[in-house]
Amino acid sequence: MMNVVGVFLGAGIGGALRYVLGGWIADRWGASFPWHTMVINVGGAFLLGLLMALSVDQQVVSPQVRLLVGVGVLGGFTTFSTLSYESIALLEQGLVAQGLANMFGSAVLGLVAVLAGLAIGRAI
Repeated sequence: MMNVVGVFLGAGIGGALRYVLGGWIADRWGASFPWHTMVINVGGAFLLGLLMALSVDQQVVSPQVRLLVGVGVLGGFTTFSTLSYESIALLEQGLVAQGLANMFGSAVLGLVAVLAGLAIGRAI
């Protein structure tokens, strides 16, 4: 039951962080392209890669912290459903290049970010 509570609390923290950081990015970079969602997804992918390397490979982070941060905070922080909706919305507006750039840019950069997080975490 404590694991469920940890994930629940972590998801609330992650969602609040997403809201605050997303608003901050949109205010500074504009909202015509969903940079805020891409930055959050790529950053979350990097942090998850780092966390998994430190937890699974290096065993310096406990399974309970991995649940709290990985499933909870980062699960609440990253925004795949928002990414999908924003990409479709761009396509529906006729902004095909932007819609495809958003979806595939986030996917490719997310994979690169996970690899970078794993590499850094494994090197520690």
